[in-house]
Amino acid sequence: MDKKSEGYEYADYYKGYVGLVPEGDIIQVLSDQMKETVGIISMLNDEQLLYRYETGKWSIKEVIGHITDTERIMSYRLLSIARGETTSLPGYDENAYVEEAGFDDLPVEELLEHFVSVRLSTIQLIKSLSKKALARKGTSNGYPVTTRALMMIIAGHEIHHRNIITERYLSKN
Repeated sequence: MDKKSEGYEYADYYKGYVGLVPEGDIIQVLSDQMKETVGIISMLNDEQLLYRYETGKWSIKEVIGHITDTERIMSYRLLSIARGETTSLPGYDENAYVEEAGFDDLPVEELLEHFVSVRLSTIQLIKSLSKKALARKGTSNGYPVTTRALMMIIAGHEIHHRNIITERYLSKN
């Protein structure tokens, strides 16, 4: 997907995420990301995983949980639109989701297991889609979006948060 020429496929809010995604096969990008994120997170101890770089910010465990929950939601949107859904799909309150999830109480192995299983499911879904399904446009959170764009948003969202983890959490921790 040529990210620069296809901005009409998603809301302006997502430009920052999509802009982070390297060119190339999105399946390979998603697979490589999964391995990189698991590699970084699995090396951290409990103190690092619970660290918050500022009052009111999420812990690293909460960031990983948020990445996973967001991918679940974006994959549902991708599936719905790919299958021809015409109903506008709802948004969600990411802070409320994290607050209710209890990610800090889960072992990191379980958080990573959720992340990996969701990512593998997303990859399998994408592999199964036809070109026609990838080009379908729907509405999510009040904005038009294509299934192709949702793949890029999923990848870019993870990169965005992994960058935050390395720049704001691990550089000070």
